[in-house]
Amino acid sequence: MPQWTSAVGAPQLARLLGSQRALGSGEGTAGRRAPAYRALADGVRLLVLEGRVPVAARLPAERELAGALAVSRTTVAAAYEALRADGFLESRRGAGSWTAVPAGNPLPARGLEPLPPEAAGTMIDLGCAALPAPEPWLSRAFEGALAELPPYARTHGDYPAGLPVLRQAIADGYTARGVPTMPEQIMVTTGAMGAVAAICRLLAPAGERVAVDHPSYANVLQLMRDVGARLVPVAMADGLAGWDLPAWQHTLRAAAPRMAYVVPDFHNPTGALVPDEQRRELVAAARAAGTSLVVDETMAGLVLEAGDREGLPRPMAAFDPGGSVVVTVGSASKAIWAGLRIGWVRAAPDVVRNLVAARAYADLGSPVLEQLALAWLMTTDGWDQAVEVRRRRAAENRDALVAAVRRELPDWEFTVPRGGLTLWARAGGLSGSRIAEVGERLGVRVPSGPRFGVDGAFEGYVRLPFTVGGAVAAEAASRLAAAADLVASGAAGERDMPRTFVA
Repeated sequence: MPQWTSAVGAPQLARLLGSQRALGSGEGTAGRRAPAYRALADGVRLLVLEGRVPVAARLPAERELAGALAVSRTTVAAAYEALRADGFLESRRGAGSWTAVPAGNPLPARGLEPLPPEAAGTMIDLGCAALPAPEPWLSRAFEGALAELPPYARTHGDYPAGLPVLRQAIADGYTARGVPTMPEQIMVTTGAMGAVAAICRLLAPAGERVAVDHPSYANVLQLMRDVGARLVPVAMADGLAGWDLPAWQHTLRAAAPRMAYVVPDFHNPTGALVPDEQRRELVAAARAAGTSLVVDETMAGLVLEAGDREGLPRPMAAFDPGGSVVVTVGSASKAIWAGLRIGWVRAAPDVVRNLVAARAYADLGSPVLEQLALAWLMTTDGWDQAVEVRRRRAAENRDALVAAVRRELPDWEFTVPRGGLTLWARAGGLSGSRIAEVGERLGVRVPSGPRFGVDGAFEGYVRLPFTVGGAVAAEAASRLAAAADLVASGAAGERDMPRTFVA
């Protein structure tokens, strides 16, 4: 029996097909109208490749889909047969049909590690969404930390829950944002990844289903794969409109995942900012399904438009006053500096106690000096000043990169995000993996879309972070354009991977 992780109803699939105008467009490569069954098959295949329909999702029966689309059952049967022939559908008598990807798919899935600093002279590295430290504030924070260190140096130095002064500062930050929080609800971790890893060990042991935004943060997806989670992808809404709430509500009811991981604030990689009402509805749906909702807020402070800083959506925890559903993850690595590897978890006190108890088998605690530096930033005006430096630089880089990509690659499609550190670009119908491969040969390094997806989705995308500006951003776009030209012409060298991701 197939182990599908979700199901797509006939009305939902008809809506998704209609939104991409898959049916009725029907133009073949020579300008001739394609048969209706082929247009339907191509539409479903594109939905799978772009992550709008997950792999291993059960599709509706032929009769149901024919009724929803107002086409003949013969058309649907022929489309399903074409999908089976292409490797995008598997079927079994009595069990139905479910989506798949062709066997031997070579697409990348892992994250992209940062290059060593000494490689910066020869390669424009757009692989990681990280900026230099906001000076002088980082240095001042460590000067303040050194002044506070002597009393701690006379102790054993192990603080599994985190330094009390930092736990209090983080709790005060949530309280100031309208979410009353006690220090007992905070555990300090070694970066956001340390926080997510600890939560996964506690809430989603091997074999458990975990629902995730689709696309989502590449390193977290890989972490979850490594711990044996069964990922259940839920597609984001079109553009930067946030979540597809009907899809989330259906997934939570049908798959009953133990845990869900979402990034509501300037989502990585799309940059989407989820509005209050969607946050409220997702918390309610997770509560009804018995699903723990892990909310990654690492990008929350990176609001790049000055006019947007008032009236921002409330933290997800504000819609869970009892603390039974939402577990929040935060970090200084995006807002301040990736080298300041301090993150945290905000959760109900009993969850925090369980996380702390389990930490003895992981890393015991986070570095004391770095915790003191972060506490100095949070208890002075250093945090606000440092984040403002980061916002200005990220906004300047974003504007330079957007202008350069529009000039050099006018057929690429994207929505300019109002915050965060990443631009999610559809690469003009070309293979993002091929562009990434050729681009690295030409001196620009970008992660391709499948790194942020499940089972090879998003082959037609690349992620471009706001890590360079000015002339460097212009040169990066020029090298990407050269790579795209080579991929489009077929002159980039042979490989199993296609030049384009749709026929």
